Amino acid sequence: MQVKIKKVHEDAVIPSKAHASDAGFDLVATSFAKTDEYLEYGTGIAIEVPEGHVGLLYPRSSISKKDLTLCNSVGIIDVGFVGELKFRFKLAGKYEYYVGWTGGDKLYEVGDRIGQLIIMPIPAISFLEVDDLGSSERGEGSFGSSGS
Repeated sequence: MQVKIKKVHEDAVIPSKAHASDAGFDLVATSFAKTDEYLEYGTGIAIEVPEGHVGLLYPRSSISKKDLTLCNSVGIIDVGFVGELKFRFKLAGKYEYYVGWTGGDKLYEVGDRIGQLIIMPIPAISFLEVDDLGSSERGEGSFGSSGS
């Protein structure tokens, strides 16, 4: 499958995989902005998600070494969105957000790989309302009901 991609920043890097068997394509930061609410990194690229598919933006595993959390957990890129792919993070953990804090090695820098793009097919789904869903071993158990 080919996915159309457009560079919207002169330093944009076409997404690539570290290993051929990887699921996600690494995205590189081309810009950084800090507000009172979040830290935003632009990737300098826009894509055209193929019909019947969705683009998913995930943080990289390296985020565990940073004091950041992706604001929306997973970004969803629908077929109709053709703008720049961006990541918004909030500070997590022991650092309070304030304008003078630079973050040091606790933030990503422009030029770093900041996230991953995965493109997946969307199955055709319809919902059927019923009075009974049957039974299962777990039943209606909720958070933590299947064990620790």
